[in-house]
Parts: sequence; C-alpha cells; structure tokens
Amino acid sequence: MRTLALVLAVAALGTACSARRPTPVAEPEYIHPDGPPANPFSPAVRVGNLVFVSGTLGTVGTGLTLVPGGISAETKQVMENIKRTLAAAGLGMDRLVKCTAFLADLKEWPAMNEVYRSYFSNGKYPARAAVQATLLSGARVELECTAAAK
Repeated sequence: MRTLALVLAVAALGTACSARRPTPVAEPEYIHPDGPPANPFSPAVRVGNLVFVSGTLGTVGTGLTLVPGGISAETKQVMENIKRTLAAAGLGMDRLVKCTAFLADLKEWPAMNEVYRSYFSNGKYPARAAVQATLLSGARVELECTAAAK
C-alpha cells in the first residue's frame, strides 16, 4: 500500500512538473498602407506569422469610388489593392494561403478567375471559396485573404 502511494505521488509530481506553460499570444500589428483608416477597420492585421487582409474592393485611392470597366477591371484593382496591402506587411502575393471571393453575380466567376489567375504562378493558388453576395457601393467583387509570413 505504501509503495502504491509513493508511486502515485511520484506520478502526480511528474505530471505537475511537465505541465506546459501557455504559449504567449503575439501582439497584433495593424497595417495601414494609406495612413490612418477612414473606416473602423484595418486593411490588414498581422498576428504571429499570419496576415489577415480585410475584404478588399476594386476602389481607387482611399474612398469608395470603384474603378470603371466591370468585373475584370474591378478584379484587377482588387488584386492590386491586396498586393499593395501585402507589400506594406513586407509580403508578396505568393504568401497568400486562403482567399474568399464575394461576387455580386456568380455568373461573373469565369471573368473574375481569368484576372485572379494571372497574379499567381505555376498553379500555386491559395485555397479559396466563392459566394454570391450583395456588395458595398455596387461592387461586383470583393476578396478577403489570409497570408503566411516566413
């Protein structure tokens, strides 16, 4: 009986000593390529080695004016805006690992894909989902992405 109590005490002590300490959480870094935000969200936030890019429209400058020309022109502007945001975080488009595409009309998916595809090489595309949604300012496309830093 005494031996059993001793074994249990040693096992309990070993378990207590090997308990892992919580991993410290990285402080968020708020990324604003165009200076202080006009709206109550950040274009991107880095936490650890992940960069979360907010939903991005095909706008020109810091306002809500969409680039003219329809889905292809908007998609190109969206991708350029994401590229600029990632550059402000020290990353390139090759670091994107996940994107969600919001389309005003899923019938425009092929045209959006044609432009989207041109921003990636060798079939190294981020994981992606696409949904149909009503978008801000009459936009045809919005992309939200996550990138992994090295």
